Parts: sequence; structure tokens; C-alpha cells
Amino acid sequence: MTEDSRAPGGPPQDDRRTREPETGYAGASQDQPFASGPPPGMAPPDNGSSSPYATPPDNGSASPYGPRSDAPPRPAFTPHQHYEQQYGQRQQQPQQRPAYTGWNTQPPPHQQTAAGGYPGGPGPNWAPVPSPEPRQRRGPSTGVFLIVAVVVALLAGALGAGIGVMASGDKTGSVDLGGGANSTGSKNRDPGSIAGIAQRLVPSVVMIKVSNGTEGGAGTGFIVHGGYIVTNNHVVAPAVNGGNMQVVFNDGKTTTATIVGHDPTSDIAVIKPGTLGGRKSLTLGNSDDLAVGDPVIAIGSPLGLAGTVTTGIVSALNRPVSTSGEGGESAFINAVQTDAAINPGNSGGPLVDAKGQVIGVNSAIATLGSQTLGSDKQQSGSIGLGFAIPSNQVKRVAEQLISGGKATHPIIGACLDMSYQGGGARIATDGSQSTCKGGTIVAGGPAQKAGLKAGDIITSFDGKTITGSDELIMAIRAKAPGQRVQIAYTRGAQHATTVLTLGAGN
Repeated sequence: MTEDSRAPGGPPQDDRRTREPETGYAGASQDQPFASGPPPGMAPPDNGSSSPYATPPDNGSASPYGPRSDAPPRPAFTPHQHYEQQYGQRQQQPQQRPAYTGWNTQPPPHQQTAAGGYPGGPGPNWAPVPSPEPRQRRGPSTGVFLIVAVVVALLAGALGAGIGVMASGDKTGSVDLGGGANSTGSKNRDPGSIAGIAQRLVPSVVMIKVSNGTEGGAGTGFIVHGGYIVTNNHVVAPAVNGGNMQVVFNDGKTTTATIVGHDPTSDIAVIKPGTLGGRKSLTLGNSDDLAVGDPVIAIGSPLGLAGTVTTGIVSALNRPVSTSGEGGESAFINAVQTDAAINPGNSGGPLVDAKGQVIGVNSAIATLGSQTLGSDKQQSGSIGLGFAIPSNQVKRVAEQLISGGKATHPIIGACLDMSYQGGGARIATDGSQSTCKGGTIVAGGPAQKAGLKAGDIITSFDGKTITGSDELIMAIRAKAPGQRVQIAYTRGAQHATTVLTLGAGN
């Protein structure tokens, strides 16, 4: 609350002095208060009445105040001597300042006593002088006012309509603001702009609806070479064991589809639609060429809103992300992080670069309410942290699924201790809590060939620092079987490096 800025108000201070006579009263002194008595040379009026409020006679004699030509006569002030004769000795108290009324105002009749005085003590110390009856002036009647108002309203309306016609230049009164329907209506955009890329790519992005009688959902997919559609494994998972699947194109047309292959480990699936209707495929780009800050565009069906386009940048690369896969299996992604808005329903949709090439498949989002990623059913809205599977990994897995229905993954031939909380990733030992189906070190596998042993702690993989077991798994999955990588590790107090050739496994 602010203070009141107005100037302080209130009644004027009482100086306990009666009002001074106006200029023009005979015998008045400029600084003489009336409380001291009548002006010199002025006698109290005596009209034979004992009341100090009796009206003085009007016999045409000269008034001690002098005549005024511009107003009725002023009331004569009763001298103090007359006051004391009528009411006795004056009390030795400060005289209260009287309230003044207009110069031609008569005292209210209901406040006068029968003797002409005022109840409760003396009234004002002046007696009003009758004034001539004011001349009555009659104004126009109400009917005249109504007639004039109607005429003015009619004239104003006619004048306004005339001005509107003159401004538009049209005798009918219509107004043309220009633009709008007069424009060409063309929606063609620069092919390199976001709008131009969206115009080319949106028709090749589809919504996928899946149900199996007990559960269902919707996601996104995109057409690739050969008439196939690539999407996420968790999008088609409800239809893996006999569910129904429907593909909805951007123009509203639909078709059925079948699963060609799916891989829970990489969260990639490929389906075959009944028809494509001549729609074009999208081009897969090289995700290894990405840099943080590159502009990207996400296309999909978030919350069932097909053909939605959002934009952003590459926020980070090689971000380790694990998602919940089919049958409780987890998918490990060495993800491309983006701030382009990704929401439930975007899963399986393309993340494209400024050239319109697919550089990732949108797969997961981070939320404040859950630490689990990847399953649309467990996520809320986007908070600017979306994750996409790099296109190079998508390409390799999708090609394997199309060729043989299954995908192989790179492995190092060693079981990791997932309970280890220290820096790096430790190869499990017989006493660790990890369950190793093929043993801690696979006989004849890549790790054994590279000289690694149980209990070794891997601290670097292909030049990238490793801080945990999940991070090592995702770094391995980003490679392809047969690739050679350099590994740094510690064994007790010793530090060493080795070269490992990745193997292939399911």
C-alpha cells in the first residue's frame, strides 16, 4: 500500500473572529473585527421591536452601510449593546464563529420561536433584509427536449452513414481493407526452410495404432527405402503376439501392417504396410556428423495429434539412456539429446537435420515425475529433454531385421558387475551379485583375447571416459560387430591399455 499523496484536508482553522464587512460598507475598518462593536457613527436600529432580529423599516432613509446598486441590501449587524440589553451580560467565553448563509437567505422558519428568536440561545448577529421576489424563468418543456433529442439522433446517424460511404468510395456502404482474399494464397516455401522441410517430410510420417484386446497405444513411424516403416519396438510390442496394427497416413487414409522384425535391446522395429499409396521414403543421414548446437526437427503424433512438427537443437551427444523394453528387458541407447518438444506419441518418429535427413529415431523423454524412460505410458509432458536413437545404429539394426528378422549386437565377451558403484565399469567376479550366463569372461571371446580378466575395471572405451557399467554398455552398442576399439583399464594398482575387436551376439 502506498501513502496517500493528496494534500491534507479539513475545515479551515477558526481564528475566533467574525467575518469582516465587505468593501463598500460605510465606516468599516479593514482590520477592525466586528466583535469590538459597531462601526463609529452607526447607531443600533430601533424599529420598536424588542427582538434583535426584527426587520428594520424600509423608509428610504440612508443606510449606514450605503446603498448597493448591484445587489439587494446587506443585513445590518446588531451592536453588542443591543445584544446585552436583550440577553443579559455576555458570557466570558470565546465567541464561536457563526455559520454564514447566502446574502439573500432567510432563516429557516421551523427553527424560529414564537417571539421571533431562535431556540437554545441567540442566533446569528444579523437580521436579514427582505429582498425583491426573484424573477421566475421558465425553461422549455420536456416534450421540446425529446423532440430535439430525436432530431439530433437522426441527423447524427445520417451523417455517420454518409461519412462511411465517402470513406469507402462505395455507394453501397461496404468497406474493403485490402489483403486477405486478394492475396495469391500460395503456401510454397523455401525447400531449405523449416516449413519447406515439413512440407516434404510430413506425408512420409505415419501414426501407428496398436491393440491386442487388453492393451493398446499409438506411436509414430516413417517410411524408408523398400516400402518399410521404421518405428520403436515399444510402439509395436502389444501386437507382437497377435494384436491388431493400423497405419494412419497424414491425409487420414489408413492401412494394415505386419511386423517384419523387432529388437527390444535397441528398441527398434520394422513393419510392412499393406500399401503406401505412392508416398516417398525418407533419407537416413549420418549421425556421426552431428555436433552440439545443430538445428533439428522432430515430426510425429504426440498425444494422437498427427503431423506435429517441433524444432530445437542437438543438446548433447552420446548421452547414456536406458529404456524399459518388452518383457522387462531394458534397451540401452547412446542417445542424441535434443530440446525439440517430444511427447508421448512421438516415439518412433524421425528427428531430422537441416537437410531433411533422418539423424535419429525419437525414443525417450526425461520427466520430473519419473526416472524411467522410453515407455510412453509412464511419461508426462516434455520438459525439453528428449532422446533419439542415432541413425547409424538405426540403419544397422533395421537392415538386419529386414534381412533376417533378428539383429545382432556388438559384445566384448565379459560379464559386468552392475552393482559396482566405483568409477568405471568392473568385470564381474565369481563373488559378485551379477548373474553371468556365460561366465565372467567368455572363453575365446573378445575380452579374453584382449587380455582382460575378472575384476578388471575399464575406465576408457574408444577414447571416451567410462564412469559406470551402463555407460560402457551404451558405448559398446553404438559400435558394430568387428570394429576395433582401444580400452584402458586398471588391475589393482596397475594401469594398462589394450585393443579389443568387438564380437557379435544377440
